Amino acid sequence: MPEQLLITGASGRIGALIRPLLRRPDRRLRLLDPVTPADLVPGEEHLAASITDARAMAAACAGADLVVHLGGLSKDRPWPEILDANINGTQITLEAARTAGVRRVLLASSAHAVGMTPAIRAADADVLPPRPDTFYGVGKVAAEALASVYADRYAMTIVSARIGTVEAEPGGVRSLSTWLSPADMVRLVEAALRLDEPGHHIVNAISRNTRRWMTLAAGERIGYHPEDDAEDWALLYPDAGPTDPREMLGGAWAVSTEPLGTTL
Repeated sequence: MPEQLLITGASGRIGALIRPLLRRPDRRLRLLDPVTPADLVPGEEHLAASITDARAMAAACAGADLVVHLGGLSKDRPWPEILDANINGTQITLEAARTAGVRRVLLASSAHAVGMTPAIRAADADVLPPRPDTFYGVGKVAAEALASVYADRYAMTIVSARIGTVEAEPGGVRSLSTWLSPADMVRLVEAALRLDEPGHHIVNAISRNTRRWMTLAAGERIGYHPEDDAEDWALLYPDAGPTDPREMLGGAWAVSTEPLGTTL
């Protein structure tokens, strides 16, 4: 039977970037999003639903070999919205996967789960302790905690990817350190699909950037070997200097003076 991947939030920015690279003749992509993805092709199936719809999620998970959970809000929002979409939505997704017998999940966490960590301290540990910068970051920490309890209670293999800056190419000086290329995101998906080690695995989802702040060690232990380097675009930013000691992993979100829950 064809391999089947369920991608939640498939019409979002990351989903749109990785879909073409995930297509295989022997693979079906089930795309769950309230919005119809652009340019559907044979081998792709769209389900118009929300990750907060438990019944729809249960149906979507049936027969999946891997759930790639990209669904949810991608910016800081008021607490009730983060709670509903990013925390409750993740629990509903994990419960649907468990009930359907899906053993592998790749969960989109974020560098904002550790956004208040100074960049110069980012390499102190393969996996940094939580230090969120926003309600959005708190939601990602909670999602990681849900992934941990589901992995431990039900012997699932769940990878929480602390995603950096996903762009077709680095869009600024900061991205020289934080970039995750679409091709490397796909390499992480493929690593999660092959991983046969139950438990919760937190990895830094960044490319093999020369100027990266976070380590690749945890990802390499699960078979994630990124190949791209933002340094290939460094000539576009000749004035880029060394990391400011005051720089936070969360960037502008970590130093904002706006109230929590404000979209930047």
